[in-house]
Amino acid sequence: MSFGIYLVGYLILILGLGIGAHLMNIPPKWIGVGVLVMIGIGVISGVSSTRQRDPSA
Repeated sequence: MSFGIYLVGYLILILGLGIGAHLMNIPPKWIGVGVLVMIGIGVISGVSSTRQRDPSA
């Protein structure tokens, strides 16, 4: 459940940054690239911070 909350927070952050970039007249192509990179970073950091540790390791 915490992974879902983590991703919702990241999506809100990405949405805000995308709207801000649009208001700054940044070309939509670069906004799309930034959004894709931010989604990748969000998934990687969400998985790494919310995954269960292996007790046998």
